[in-house]
Amino acid sequence: MSLFSSLRVRNYRLFAAGQVVSLTGTWGQRVAQDWLVLGLSHNSGTAIGLTTGLQFAPTLLLTLYGGVLADRYPKRRLLIITQVSMGVTALALGILDVAHVVTLWQVYLLAALLGVGSAFDTPTRQAFVSELVDRDQLANAVSLNSATFNTARVIGPAVAGVMISSVGTGVVFLANAASFLAVILGLALIRDGELHHTEPLPRRRGQLGEAFRYIRARPDLLMPILLVAVVGTFGFNFQITTALLAKTTFHRGPSAYGLLSTAIASGSLIGALLAARRARPRDALVFGSCIAFGVLEVVAGVMPSYLTFLILLIPTGVAALTFTTAANATVQLGASPAMRGRVMAVYVLVFLGGTPFGAPIVGWVAQTFGARWSLIIGGVLCAVAAVATGLALVRARQLRIEPHLLRRRPHVHLRPMLGGDFVATYDEARPA
Repeated sequence: MSLFSSLRVRNYRLFAAGQVVSLTGTWGQRVAQDWLVLGLSHNSGTAIGLTTGLQFAPTLLLTLYGGVLADRYPKRRLLIITQVSMGVTALALGILDVAHVVTLWQVYLLAALLGVGSAFDTPTRQAFVSELVDRDQLANAVSLNSATFNTARVIGPAVAGVMISSVGTGVVFLANAASFLAVILGLALIRDGELHHTEPLPRRRGQLGEAFRYIRARPDLLMPILLVAVVGTFGFNFQITTALLAKTTFHRGPSAYGLLSTAIASGSLIGALLAARRARPRDALVFGSCIAFGVLEVVAGVMPSYLTFLILLIPTGVAALTFTTAANATVQLGASPAMRGRVMAVYVLVFLGGTPFGAPIVGWVAQTFGARWSLIIGGVLCAVAAVATGLALVRARQLRIEPHLLRRRPHVHLRPMLGGDFVATYDEARPA
């Protein structure tokens, strides 16, 4: 498959172009927001933590419902609404900052509102990709989305740093507000007749619980999602581990810490571009890349010098993005169109939702046993989880069981296909 095959599709090209611009602005705003909070709070780490928590909390509370809406209503229309709402919050913060009237409580409020918009936007955006391209191009489109995200992750903070020092944080917020126009324009120009529409889900009670039952009955979806939950909770806490290693182990300053973040992001970008050349990922890639990530994380934890640690973060980033893009594509391709929005909402929730629980544990391990052990233990957990979930999936397929749900509709039956895949069919409810 060509590296950029999805970009031949006009609708996807418009969507991806808008994402590059908008995500660059979003990453820039994250840096500027933290800098603004530090200034308003007299360098309070607690204030930064509270701001991040307020922006992140809606993800835990609302993402699942966002997935229900993504299955129930036209995804393009929902995305335009969420992009407008997030653009307005960035504009409000920028105006308040430029006018020198911004206060800490206003930043808290706008961060929370931005989080609400993101909670509905993320699962809808994930599911919308499948409507932009053919099924055989979906894995490539998912990989290019990851490449877009990591390109913005490298460029956005660097540009924001220059802008903050030259024109101030307020202009960064205004620039981010303007960047949402690129996404909105791209969505408006998408040709509706060329979309691969899914039938809107009729409104009825129990649709969220139906998603959990559907995933539980599909080991080919359940095992990757469980693995993503473990990796998101214990493996992807580089903000904590690299900062602690840079400062307490290698005795380096903030610029050296920033270089470590760049190394991870660069490796992630390479991993995303390599993934874009693959067709539908196999299970071996999902679980094997996670094992490789866990092993590399352990090895990184025992590196003797700053330079060797820096170098090893690049292949670690490659393995991390190979795993996440393969898992994402596997779940998207495996889920039926009628369930995809809710399934991706669960995926996003476990991937991002583990951070608030894992970060304090990782921090405690680093504080108690040393910064290196936070990486070593996290890597071991990821590798062990990959082996366990991989073996569980193999066992489920070998048993050739047809699990079904007897209590609520729809009933899901799994018929094993050649090659080990499952296909789901439905029937009406039967009494338990």
